[in-house]
Amino acid sequence: MTDTPRVTVWNEYRHEQNERRPAEVYPAGIHGALADALREGGVAQVGTATLDEPHNGLPDEVLEATDVLLWWGHIAHDEVADEVVERVHRRVLGGMGLVVLHSGHFSRVFKSLMGTTCDLKWRHGDRERLWVVAPGHPIAEGLGEYIDLGEEEMYGEHFDVPPPDELVFVSWFGGGEVFRSGLCYRRGRGRIFYFRPGHEENPSYYDPDVRRVINNAVRWAAPSPGPEPTRGNTEPLE
Repeated sequence: MTDTPRVTVWNEYRHEQNERRPAEVYPAGIHGALADALREGGVAQVGTATLDEPHNGLPDEVLEATDVLLWWGHIAHDEVADEVVERVHRRVLGGMGLVVLHSGHFSRVFKSLMGTTCDLKWRHGDRERLWVVAPGHPIAEGLGEYIDLGEEEMYGEHFDVPPPDELVFVSWFGGGEVFRSGLCYRRGRGRIFYFRPGHEENPSYYDPDVRRVINNAVRWAAPSPGPEPTRGNTEPLE
């Protein structure tokens, strides 16, 4: 695993600019709060990118210098350029880690890597308890049995994603719904983690345990050293 992964935090950055409540909760943008969480957690090399920057903030040179990409989006998934989706997809297959947060489940990047609709049910304003169902997993390091969030947006099953390689968290909500809320995947040489909390009107990204999960996820998703695989027609080994 990379000792000091280079991280880019990508945020759509629309709610915080156009709506009062998200602007109050995240005055520096969701990307600013996430970047601060990573710096406080010891990830020294953190950059940010947003949708309205040239190339949606992710030209080749940025992605090539990124070990782990965090992705938050919600209302403008369709505004991400085809070539950006393709670049991110290609980089993940080549080994870049990807951490998809909250409503990023509907991003074109995540859907292209999952091959499903990634749809679910939702409701605003509910209590959430995230149960740790893989207590030995690196992403759960330093946590207790669960994380309590006083108010979040409810996501409920059925979540239309492939069965994960590893399931780290399952959420329970006050309305009785449950949700697979911490899912690990491998695509090509890349590692992907989906983490559910993070509605733009709720301050979940300031919660110490949520921040710990995000830091742990970045370290887990960072590229691991190893030989490049050989593919295609080859000569017999001697």
